[in-house]
Amino acid sequence: MEQYPDIEVYVARVSHDTLNAWLASALSAPPLTPAGKGKWKTRGMHQGEEVPILLVDNVADGFASLWFDSSHTPWMTDQECAQHAAEALQTEIRCSLGGWHPGNDDPDRFWQVLPGGKEGAIEWPDSGR
Repeated sequence: MEQYPDIEVYVARVSHDTLNAWLASALSAPPLTPAGKGKWKTRGMHQGEEVPILLVDNVADGFASLWFDSSHTPWMTDQECAQHAAEALQTEIRCSLGGWHPGNDDPDRFWQVLPGGKEGAIEWPDSGR
């Protein structure tokens, strides 16, 4: 399996304290700092490589986008990250069904991961916000 060039997951409501604790554990990242309206950033490290992290609050239906702008993460895929995050954060995580390919993906199909290991494909239409 090929490492994704970056990782993005969508995190259901979770406190910044909880998220910061997970990011510190997973990537030795300092706490998120404000980066504009509804945006937060930090930089973690994995195997000696820097991992820029961006959180954007309320991107869709109560979910925040959590983007790791690096191929140097502990996770090979968005789904692997979602599985780890759901357990660590004890909240619902969503991600793309697979790698992004222009014109080949259904934009409303996502992978849902719940704490406890339940997961599967879901329809998550864009609310137009």
